[in-house]
Amino acid sequence: MSLVLYNTLTRKKEPFQPIEDGRVGMYVCGVTVYDKSHLGHAKSAINFDLIARYLRHRGYEVNHITNFTDVDDKIIRRAKELSIDPMALSKQIIDDYFRSMDALNVERATAYPRATETMDDIIDMVEGLVQKGIAYESNGSVYFSVRKTKEYGKLSGQTLDQTVAGARVDPSEDKRDPMDFAVWKAAKPGEVSWTSPWGEGRPGWHIECSAMCLKHIGKTVDIHGGGTDLIFPHHENEILQSEAYNDAQFVKYWMHNGMLTIDEEKMSKSQKNFFLIDDVLAKYSPQVVRFFILNANYRHPLDYDSSSLDDSKRALETLQNSYDEMKAHAALADGDDDAERLCGDVWCDFETKMDDDFNSRDAIAVMYDFAREANKLRGEGRLSGKGADSIVGVFNKFNSLFGVLISESQLKRVKEEAQALDEAEIDRMLSQDHIPDGDVDRLVRARQDARKRKDFATADNIRRSLAEKGVDIQDTQEGAVWKRK
Repeated sequence: MSLVLYNTLTRKKEPFQPIEDGRVGMYVCGVTVYDKSHLGHAKSAINFDLIARYLRHRGYEVNHITNFTDVDDKIIRRAKELSIDPMALSKQIIDDYFRSMDALNVERATAYPRATETMDDIIDMVEGLVQKGIAYESNGSVYFSVRKTKEYGKLSGQTLDQTVAGARVDPSEDKRDPMDFAVWKAAKPGEVSWTSPWGEGRPGWHIECSAMCLKHIGKTVDIHGGGTDLIFPHHENEILQSEAYNDAQFVKYWMHNGMLTIDEEKMSKSQKNFFLIDDVLAKYSPQVVRFFILNANYRHPLDYDSSSLDDSKRALETLQNSYDEMKAHAALADGDDDAERLCGDVWCDFETKMDDDFNSRDAIAVMYDFAREANKLRGEGRLSGKGADSIVGVFNKFNSLFGVLISESQLKRVKEEAQALDEAEIDRMLSQDHIPDGDVDRLVRARQDARKRKDFATADNIRRSLAEKGVDIQDTQEGAVWKRK
């Protein structure tokens, strides 16, 4: 079976054929870095992590790009509330994001472009849209003229008449039409800004992704991903501006992950119904969190409640125990069944499920059947040493994609080594005359870890020592942030 995926644009499953044989350009919308990441962000990252891993498993060279929106109204407001520089806040949140994703075994993307590092490309694209007459300047801002485009709403199914009815115009905006959107925003007094042909300002939200796709992948992207909440207006507007600028199809396959919900409501900070990744990982292992997310179809909403991760923990233990017991049994097995047919059949079935739009839930079900049959062979004494090794090999291939299995001894050793390293490093870092930003980040995290362990002496020592070096830590509802005095 060839790989097929569901294309949001056509609303059906299609055979996957990238623009260039053997190579895939995949762009996934990342986070706006104004606050710490929650479990909903983890869902999107883990879903697309599996997709990238499986594409590579299938032999593709994957150029995986995930962006950071690191200048935005939310960032400016949050930085003002905390009395810190917006760029310093963005850096802290990005560092925290990487720490969380590393803990969740999310493989790094090829590149993580930031809006602030793509400013020249963004300005070039805005200038090109103005020169084409499809964008216009108004009091230092630049707006995209929606009615000058064709095929509006082809991704979301929205029509102009439908959206105009619900459009709201900010009194500070000077649009010619309620549906026009900003590709460049004039700076307000005191805001972070960049010099442009239209004066000091910063990019609109949608334009940064279009500029990054063009810079890092090209005019046409094989796969563009993100949450279903981004289909309208973000991805719809990306299509309009990219296709107007490039005179080419923007995206071949649109893929959207379903939202993580609580009582069927989207998990989000604006709704105040979210769980921070740090808080979840304080109670559950990263493997359990990954398993909870991957044991569901990526396109479907996933509802979270107090028992969700407990159920996932118990379910994962079945695979974990089979894996551990088979590794232990390999040296003792003395049967005559090499499990060649079992391993061959199960991997063929596994890939068939994954080839069907990355159906991770059904692929996991295949692994449960496999574990049951493998345990039966082992229990009946029919398994040879070679057969046990082959079964372990199938578990290893599965785990190279899903990243949910680990031995308890490995997990304990990693935790002990990490804690010992932190304790050894704390004194060294605090002894520096000037503590670099990266070390401050690590010390703040070490303080948070100490507080979770109720080691308040260590936590207080870190805070007091940093204060003596001119670094002030502020504890907020979303976590600790710091600034230099």
